[in-house]
Amino acid sequence: MNQTKYIFVTGGVTSSLGKGIIAASLAKLLQGRGYRTTIQKFDPYINVDPGTLNPYEHGECYVTDDGAETDLDLGHYERFLNVPTSQANNVTTGRVYLSVIEKERRGEFLGKTVQVVPHITNEIKDRMQLLGKSGDYDIVITEIGGTVGDIESLPYIESVRQLVWELGENNGIVIHLTLVPYLAAAGELKTKPTQHSVKTLMESGIKADILVCRTEHELSQELRQKLALFCNVKKEAVIQSIDASTIYEVPNLMLEEGLDVVALKKLDLPKKASPDLKNWNTFLKRLKSPKQTVNIGLVGKYVEMQDCYKSILEAFIHAGAANETKVNVISIHSEHINAENVEEKLGTLDGVLVAPGFGERGIEGKIEAVRFVRENNIPFFGICLGMQMSVIEYSRNILGYAEANSTEMNDKTPHPVVSLMEEQKNVTDKGGTMRLGAWKCDIKPDTLAYRIYGEKIISERHRHRYEYNNKYADELQKAGLKASGVNPDTGLVEIVELENHPFFIGVQYHPEYKSTVANPHPIFVNFVAAAVNAHKK
Repeated sequence: MNQTKYIFVTGGVTSSLGKGIIAASLAKLLQGRGYRTTIQKFDPYINVDPGTLNPYEHGECYVTDDGAETDLDLGHYERFLNVPTSQANNVTTGRVYLSVIEKERRGEFLGKTVQVVPHITNEIKDRMQLLGKSGDYDIVITEIGGTVGDIESLPYIESVRQLVWELGENNGIVIHLTLVPYLAAAGELKTKPTQHSVKTLMESGIKADILVCRTEHELSQELRQKLALFCNVKKEAVIQSIDASTIYEVPNLMLEEGLDVVALKKLDLPKKASPDLKNWNTFLKRLKSPKQTVNIGLVGKYVEMQDCYKSILEAFIHAGAANETKVNVISIHSEHINAENVEEKLGTLDGVLVAPGFGERGIEGKIEAVRFVRENNIPFFGICLGMQMSVIEYSRNILGYAEANSTEMNDKTPHPVVSLMEEQKNVTDKGGTMRLGAWKCDIKPDTLAYRIYGEKIISERHRHRYEYNNKYADELQKAGLKASGVNPDTGLVEIVELENHPFFIGVQYHPEYKSTVANPHPIFVNFVAAAVNAHKK
């Protein structure tokens, strides 16, 4: 293909309709037809990235190989497409304005008055086309965050309007995702919210080419015809997106509705072969027909909001399917765990994952959880802070250092078994200053980690500031907590494990970020397998 084609996905009526899932599903179908496809997300908030946002505000912060702290939708993109994303795949209003202001300070606008149009919109358009101009993709799908009509979304909508016009006919299309609510009192679906949403979009100069209608009930042919007529789209371009039991069903639902065929027709592209979803459907079959069930506790301090641990929950789905096992993830708030109730909360579980996080809240509960599963031979998996808690627990209860801690929680501790790296000690800015992105890890032979990965050098994504303190490495090693993975460049410990335990591993990195449908993460796969064994006993 000579020219990259662009698809823009906007949302109306309400937020949280699933623009990211629709974008990822369409991309999956186009990829299955042989098109090189990527997805990018433009978020209308003024934070430069989501790295400084409280997880309760925006869910988890997803990290890419190149160290970008991004929106959690990028996790969906990678899980569906099995193609890595980067900083270019996620742009915020804050990043756009920061870039334009820096250019103004350097005098790049030659004394012009800097305005939303054209300077902000030009910056947005440049970033929208960045991946398209790389030559790596045939089709770029751009998801616009927020809802049409929001004040903060207006510059993005205007940029889309300009870009569709500049690209020319058949080179850029707009998919509008909307809600068709069911009124129980009236016993019918209502199209008026969708009509108003499309009208709002048209007032901004954009005509929707395809309508994707989120609904709890089937759309009748009469209703589709009505939407087509009043929203100025062809009937074939009114696509039903009905509630599904799992997000991984959505590509098949969109295939049945012909979303990919309509999009290709609008872009004047050949359909090529039918999408190759053989491996995808094998995964779906295993997901829907498990042979056994295990209960795994997720011990964290953001458990009230599922999106805070989105990648972990999805990684369990991938690993569960790989083991033909349904994984019941039981969320347990670490603030509510203590020595008196830990057996009641964790004693019947087949495995326990102690989750990542920041700050002092809920720490003692996590440490108590690690102690209990270590002493009772329950499979344990610690991620980032969870790994650090296992080091603190072992130092307190095996080495006898009762006041061992992380300097993140207590900078006066006499035994800082987890501490800041030297280069972090003078850092005052919060955003983008941690150890971020892909780092190598050298795995020692004859270890659980080596049996899991089957290779000596791996690469995993990080997002943390505090590290295992190597001053205590010899003591911990002799006492039985083995450092089985070390960064070859810094000497920092990446993996700890116990030998005489059914499954006990803690990792400084975030393996959940790299788990996809096509490649379930091996630690999660092995952890679920260990939970299955524990369940059988």
